[in-house]
Amino acid sequence: SSGLYFADDRTYGVAMPIAVEFNPGIPQQDRAAVQKRMFVTTDPPQPGTWHWVPNGTQAYYRAPEYWQPGTTISVRIALEGIPLSNGRYGDTDRKATAKIGDRVEIKVENATKTLSVFENGQLIKTMPVSLGKKSTPSSSGTMVIMEKLEKTIFDTYAELGPVEGYRTPIDYAQRLTWGGEFIHSAPWSVADQGHRNVSHGCVNLSPANAKWLFERTKIGDPVTVSGTEAQLEHGNGWTAWNMSWAEFVKGSALPVPPDVGAGSAAASNGATPAPATTG
Repeated sequence: SSGLYFADDRTYGVAMPIAVEFNPGIPQQDRAAVQKRMFVTTDPPQPGTWHWVPNGTQAYYRAPEYWQPGTTISVRIALEGIPLSNGRYGDTDRKATAKIGDRVEIKVENATKTLSVFENGQLIKTMPVSLGKKSTPSSSGTMVIMEKLEKTIFDTYAELGPVEGYRTPIDYAQRLTWGGEFIHSAPWSVADQGHRNVSHGCVNLSPANAKWLFERTKIGDPVTVSGTEAQLEHGNGWTAWNMSWAEFVKGSALPVPPDVGAGSAAASNGATPAPATTG
């Protein structure tokens, strides 16, 4: 089966990749045929290509740089009846058209324990954070807000066991990784925020700051964390921007013309640093 994380009539952030999921993953020898059936058009036109994660369970489409605010993106994953692999066939055609909104970027720095919010290249707010403690560090790299939950419950007993595990109601949670890293409200760590790391890998904010941020972000806004003890793992979330364009195109199953993306800045128009290229 396949899934498309891109929905009609939404407004996404400038780092929103077109993310397609395959279960089971597509083997290497079948990816070119599948990729030929995955179409993306952008208005105004911006070049781009697909990148497969090594196990073939996800493919991401992005441009050399972040999308221009105001871009309309139309996607068609035309796989109905197409042989995928192992005798399986695509189950459905998926289509969606959505818009890219304002350029909102979030930078989190472990050295200063701060989160900075940029709108269209201008710093508009800085707030103290507490990140993952040494035993459960936050991931450094460029992530993308994948999901926004005004209220949720974190239940980690199955994962962390009876000693470290917890079950806690959480407000203003914004997912960064499949592995469970979020930006969220953490009233219990307000005294630590800006000073020391006490979380299980999440970015802790005060309730007021978490609410302020939640009301201004979109799915697809980029979040770059730097200076922690762990690097973001490829495929743990929508990691399409956590590599240079040169690295990204290596994940395409079809040749990418060398002039695609030539001369583009790495994803920055000078106002804020380009994404990390830790791959």
